Order: sequence, then structure tokens, then C-alpha cells
Amino acid sequence: MKGRLIYVMGPSGAGKDSLLHFARSHVAGAPVVFAHRYITRSAGSHENHIALTLEEFEARSALGLFALEWSSHSLRYGIGIELDTWLARGCTVVVNGSRQHLERVLERYPHTEVVHVEAQPHILAARLGARARETAEQVAARLARHAPFSLPDGTRLTRIDNSGALEEAGHAFVQVVRGIV
Repeated sequence: MKGRLIYVMGPSGAGKDSLLHFARSHVAGAPVVFAHRYITRSAGSHENHIALTLEEFEARSALGLFALEWSSHSLRYGIGIELDTWLARGCTVVVNGSRQHLERVLERYPHTEVVHVEAQPHILAARLGARARETAEQVAARLARHAPFSLPDGTRLTRIDNSGALEEAGHAFVQVVRGIV
């Protein structure tokens, strides 16, 4: 693998999609690819994904068209096999992933750089409520769930607090993507 894989994860509402959108406009022209996800639901604001039906997703999975795939909150997520081509060509590839899937990502891509996006609990609650994708009970269940993760020794981890102004967290994330930190 000649390129760099940056795996972005964090709780729902931490602002991962907003950070990715911010970074996209600040690294234009650089050899950076923001991998779109295939998800079995319609797209939201700033989300870089392709909506698939469950049947379409399962057919692509059966054909081996995903480099990474996982399930979360009754949805299926996948990253296409083009990921491997981008890495082989020396690109920096940014993936919006899942904490629960991290172990499998590190098995396949051991040199992955992990970015954990965080936000204060009241910020998470407000953002999840504003999305209006879930009931109040579902939002409460998301907030109550703590998805622990552990990293093997030597795995690069950067934590970014996205509780405040997007520009502040965004510039910190751009530095990671550019390899400055």
C-alpha cells in the first residue's frame, strides 16, 4: 500500500460528515480521495454516499465489490473496492467509518491512521435531534450507547473535538489529511 488510509469515526452527531465536507474544499487539487459510502438509506446533507436498496447492497457484497462493509443501526454500509486502487496509486484516502468495524479495518489495512471525532454530549443530542431521522427514543438510545474501541500498539490516533466552531475542528482535520500532524 503506497497511499495513506485515514479512517474517520466517532459517535453519531459528532460532525464527521461536516468535517469531511470542510476538508474536501480545503485540499482541492491534492492527491486526496474522499471515499463515498454505499448505504441502505437515502443521503443526508453533506453526506458523500450512494443510496442502495438492501437487495442492491447484498448483490454487490456477494460479487465482492466492497473493500469494507459493516452493519449499524439496521443499515448496511460499504466502501467500494476502488479503495485498493486509490491506495495502490499513492493517494490519501479518507473513509467515514464505524468504531465497531475498526478491528476488521486494521486487519486488512494495518497502517490505517485513525481519526476519532468527538463532541460534548449536549452537542451530540442537539445535532441528532436536528437531523430528524430518528425518534426521541432512538436518539436517546444512540447517546446511551458507548462504542468502545481499542487500538493495537503503533496505530496512529488523532482525536478532534468538534464541539465548537466547525472551522476550528475543520482546520485540525485538514492538517491530518495533509500529513502535517
